[in-house]
Amino acid sequence: MLVCSAVLLHSCKNHQVVSSVPDQPQDSSVAIPPGKVTVACYYFPNWGPVATSEWNTLKFAQPKFSGHAQPKVPLWGYENEQDPAVMEKKIAAASSHGIDVFVFDWYFYDDGPYLEKALDSGFIKASNRNNIKFALMWCNHDVGTFQKGAVKPATFDQITDHIIEKYFKNPAYWKIDGCPFFSIYQFTTFLKTFGDDTTNALTALNHFREKVKAAGFPDLHLDGSLWDLKAESRDAIIKRLGINSTSSYTWIHHIPLPDFPTSDYAQEANAYFKAVESGGGYNGLETPAATLAVPYYLNVSMGWDPSPRCGAVTASYWLAHPSPYPFGPVMVNNTPAQFKKYLAKAKSLTMEKPSDQRIIMINSWNEWGEGSYLEPDTVNGMKYLDAVKEVFGE
Repeated sequence: MLVCSAVLLHSCKNHQVVSSVPDQPQDSSVAIPPGKVTVACYYFPNWGPVATSEWNTLKFAQPKFSGHAQPKVPLWGYENEQDPAVMEKKIAAASSHGIDVFVFDWYFYDDGPYLEKALDSGFIKASNRNNIKFALMWCNHDVGTFQKGAVKPATFDQITDHIIEKYFKNPAYWKIDGCPFFSIYQFTTFLKTFGDDTTNALTALNHFREKVKAAGFPDLHLDGSLWDLKAESRDAIIKRLGINSTSSYTWIHHIPLPDFPTSDYAQEANAYFKAVESGGGYNGLETPAATLAVPYYLNVSMGWDPSPRCGAVTASYWLAHPSPYPFGPVMVNNTPAQFKKYLAKAKSLTMEKPSDQRIIMINSWNEWGEGSYLEPDTVNGMKYLDAVKEVFGE
């Protein structure tokens, strides 16, 4: 998932799924601080039937340069997440490896919900759903020509009723201090719903909060995706709209990959954490995260490679078009050991915060189309999930 990206579907021939993965040595030199941190992992819900989901894009991806690791092949096969039995396997793997929450990318437009079946038909109907919490990030960006993120005010009011009744009241829904967590991906787009009038937007959010309280909760925990709370308006919008926390979907929202066609994972990671601690980043991290008026939940990204979404373009064409998304640099050297190193870094920084702010966001459970996923593949098996368990599974 990334802003303004439509799902691309293509058909070619099958690739064989490999069922065994060789053992890989683990890095035992990483210092892991003790203590409990809530680990929330983003979940992209477009992995249903192969013919109508992004599996049909992923399975036919082609390498764009020498050594390019495409296609990514899921160890579990091209399963349908809308099947509760399939979701039960995901929940079991996540909950046994230190993941506490799935934050579903959630879509709702003027014509209704979109990509909701993974949650509604899969997760909510899974027999072990209470083994892990779930929450929503409203991905209110445009999809295609007709689905516009700036919905009508009446639609937003409908959305709030829908999520309170269908999701917040579910015992598995994630709450912070008793308040249901709800994240908005694009506050700029949210404001467009109300004619860029912060007074009208605040009135709508206050009405949302009133309905949440009427449903029996202390309040709403409103999270804002930091990348769309840019420096010139960041603090004013956070204060004006009563945002309770901020978070990030992926590192590249704050630190553009510097080299094409490949950029090094550790270089990106170090630049992100430098921006968190000292500023100098982009899209909300121009100043240190500590200067924010509300908590900022650190992000750890597993990788970045959206090239499958470029469709059936040739390698030479791809190499000649370094931008815009989904063209652009691919992150390399994002091994499980490197991932573990930066999970530990994020945990170390997070343990310095008050106990009620010890939350980390991981990108992601299954962003296969963007090359950032924890689900096992045929190259690394469960190694990325093992890294999460080694750092957070106390």
